[in-house]
Amino acid sequence: MGDTVEASWFAEKIADRSIRGIALETSALIRAGVLPIGTRLPAIRDIAYELHVSPATISEAWSELRRQKIISGRGRNGTWVSGDRFVAKPERLASSGNYAAGVLDLTLAGPDAALLPRLAEAMAYGASVDDLNSYERSRIVPELKDAVSERWPYEAEAFLATNGGYNAVYTILHALVSSGSSVAIEHPTAMRLLDILEDLGVKIIPVACDGEGPLPDSLSEALQQRPAAFLFQPRLHSVTGVTVSSSRLGQLGDVLEDSDTLVIEDDGVGDVSAAPPQSLGGRFAERTIHILSLSKSLGPDLRLAVLSSSAPIVDQIQSYRSFSAGWTSRILQGAAAWLLRDPATWQLIAEAREIYQQRRDALADALSERGIAIPAGQGLCLWVPVVSEPFAMVTLAARNIAVNPGSKFSVLPSSHIRVATSTLGDRCEEAADAIALAHAP
Repeated sequence: MGDTVEASWFAEKIADRSIRGIALETSALIRAGVLPIGTRLPAIRDIAYELHVSPATISEAWSELRRQKIISGRGRNGTWVSGDRFVAKPERLASSGNYAAGVLDLTLAGPDAALLPRLAEAMAYGASVDDLNSYERSRIVPELKDAVSERWPYEAEAFLATNGGYNAVYTILHALVSSGSSVAIEHPTAMRLLDILEDLGVKIIPVACDGEGPLPDSLSEALQQRPAAFLFQPRLHSVTGVTVSSSRLGQLGDVLEDSDTLVIEDDGVGDVSAAPPQSLGGRFAERTIHILSLSKSLGPDLRLAVLSSSAPIVDQIQSYRSFSAGWTSRILQGAAAWLLRDPATWQLIAEAREIYQQRRDALADALSERGIAIPAGQGLCLWVPVVSEPFAMVTLAARNIAVNPGSKFSVLPSSHIRVATSTLGDRCEEAADAIALAHAP
């Protein structure tokens, strides 16, 4: 470990005594090499005394620098400079491996490209939509709004097209939830949702789930911490394949009744699910945000999702979007509207849904024959229990099979692997044999 700098010397270098100012100026000192990697920083109370601020102010500034992985340590062990370059990246998603040719890659639970609609005709139509190439920051083209409204789970006041489902979640959270707040979310959940929350710097409150969705008692306990938002998947859970029952949705609504927590509903699987869309928006219209992603059903290169909420909330989200894209391509919106009005598209979606179910069931049945019980469900993957995640991952890797460890989908200890089934073809038995070996040491 390097030398410890004196608090008085450090204080002379800091002009802005706010939380943000201390964090920014300390970061600048580190990047400039004035505080080299390995330097031990003074005790929080000593710095606070020299800067004439509270210890809590320094703690908050240090928390921001820890989030950026510029400093490390805390408490009696002290704090030191651990990095001089902050590279923002989704840690869970970015930790995926690079696999050689011949590996059976069951990590990506995405749609099978062969089961997606062809886009040529739809894109040609999209290129002729009104107001093409206008810099007006329109929220959603009328045709797309009309197309999604027909199947929307409640009467929404305002709609907004976004550049995909995760873009919608990212934008919503950054527009409406401040760093340091708390957010309640299902356990387990999509790894990219956790990446977004961790990048934002919020406290993640896991809500336990069962075969009908989030548990009301667990949500009630989470609400005692006054989270800014509750984020869940009301239609089909993308990891476990569970559909929230209508009775459970009502119970969750009862729990949320006396709170002011935002309700963020992520329908990321969309019409690949056989379950109808559902929402708490009819009950909490003023604070529910419902997101429908079109990537799994129409294709990820449309980069399109639609969200709904109250007009004031959509105004806030759109205002934040003005920092970046401002609006979603009218061409892509028009193409999506064309596809959603096309009966052949819906026939193809129905066929794809059936094939995805067959592939999921085939692996689930094969595992059941080998003594591994998988609950009934839908979607593009299986959530498989294991005794030891490290053992399971190594065992499968030794057999040239790649899956995701359950720890990527949780902030709590996990004993699962997530196995994508959406593109699993004639190697189902091979995968089942390997997973059975990986199930327990």
